[in-house]
Amino acid sequence: MSLLDEPLICWRDTHAAVQRGNLPELLAALAANGVCDFPRLRPHQRHPWHAFLVQLASIALHHAGQEQPWLETTDWRAALLALTPGDADDAAWCLVAPPDRPALLQAPVPGENIAAWTNLLHAPDALDMLVTSKNHDLKAARAHGAEADDWLFALLSLQTQQGILGRDNYGISRMNSGYGNRPGVGVAPVGAWGARWRADVHSALVQRAHIAEKFGLAEEHGHALLWLLPWSGADSLALAALDPLYIEICRRVRLAAPGGRIQAHVTGSKVARIAAKDSNGVTGDVWTPVETAKSKALTVSRNGFDYKLMSELLAGESYAQGAAWRLDGWPQGTALQAIAQATVRGQGKTEGYHERRVPLSPKLRRYLAGDQRPLLARMARRRIDAIAAMRKLLWTALAVLFANGKDNDMTDAVKDRASRFAQPFEQQEDSRFFNDLTAHIEAEGEQQEVVYLHWLLGLAEHAQTVLEAAFDAGPRSAMQRYKAQASALSRFAGGLRGGKKPLFPELAVHYAQQHNAHTLSTEGEAHA
Repeated sequence: MSLLDEPLICWRDTHAAVQRGNLPELLAALAANGVCDFPRLRPHQRHPWHAFLVQLASIALHHAGQEQPWLETTDWRAALLALTPGDADDAAWCLVAPPDRPALLQAPVPGENIAAWTNLLHAPDALDMLVTSKNHDLKAARAHGAEADDWLFALLSLQTQQGILGRDNYGISRMNSGYGNRPGVGVAPVGAWGARWRADVHSALVQRAHIAEKFGLAEEHGHALLWLLPWSGADSLALAALDPLYIEICRRVRLAAPGGRIQAHVTGSKVARIAAKDSNGVTGDVWTPVETAKSKALTVSRNGFDYKLMSELLAGESYAQGAAWRLDGWPQGTALQAIAQATVRGQGKTEGYHERRVPLSPKLRRYLAGDQRPLLARMARRRIDAIAAMRKLLWTALAVLFANGKDNDMTDAVKDRASRFAQPFEQQEDSRFFNDLTAHIEAEGEQQEVVYLHWLLGLAEHAQTVLEAAFDAGPRSAMQRYKAQASALSRFAGGLRGGKKPLFPELAVHYAQQHNAHTLSTEGEAHA
């Protein structure tokens, strides 16, 4: 099962035709931007697979002194073999090899009997990094009819994005603590898979020396493919001994294929493969933002890349981006997007796969790359604060509704119910946040305030729609229902129109002007 020679990987080309090929053929297709996607790839495996293909290609190109990806399969095959000079028979590129030899993403274990290892897995999704909660989140160990690339993707997912999972099961170095996650954040062209791959390969090669110097890695002659090194489970590698773009493994796994059917032998280790506990995940990973104040890698929460986190990643000062975050040097007319991906791990379960893509208009790119970035951050923060204030007002009105119109009867049950019914409002605003922000940026001069006021009016309208949709869940008795609904609407309208300290000064002024204009019009009609 050699990935250098056998057609083990399935992909769709840009004409939607299914192709099967080996790893050199895939890399050549990527270089020609001829790959659309991978139909057998599961969503949470997307970033590990992309990162692997970028790191591997960049390592091979650097080793060969080449700046541009090759378009020929033979060049890729020769370059990959050159990375494993001690394994000229390409064992290091096979899914199955003798235990004392390296196999793809599997360290050699000379002298060990893998049949005596504690865990034997018969399905790739049992090997994968996903942890399900009582088998409800995603059914485990179902892929018994799996093909070779299913095992490849699962093995890669485990070895390059897994964290700590109990005793003797250590995680990767490229995350903040064993309970974090490995995010994939970058800027990429809109288009097929190969467009992003080429862009990230270029960024990785350009930033290679900088990564080595800044993060204490070996610029030359460092260990790049960590599955080439024997591992007994008792020894760790220092970061200083690794290539800036190293592809790591975190578990002792060996695949076997008795009777031609793949199975996985798994055992624990006494230490992590890489001694990087003190690095807090700050390893120079091309796609990992670093929280500057605490010098630790971003850990995405169960909220995923919501509008608050994404705004901070785009325009804030809290995170330093990796090499894949590149806003300049693109050909004129290139449509760009910010991409953010992460599989969030919880206690004994997953907290979901999260992916977000934000189109970057030319003007938004100029804001992000230039002196107007702080202005963009303030614009985003202004909207975030407005959404928070509107949600609070909506919650208060909902609580009044569920308390039958009484302000002084806010039980825990009422508060919980108000929170549950208010949730769709923020979710809706999250989904449209960056489209609305881009429209604000695209406006010129004073027109920006007009756009912002129009957005605020829409925000109030959306909140009121959520409030009125909750009327059916309010009191049933006719008298209480009328009182509760009237009190809730009154509380909501009062919050919009102001008071001594209006929540929304722009709306308070707008409504006051409307009222004055209506009053003048009415008086004029009466006088006439």
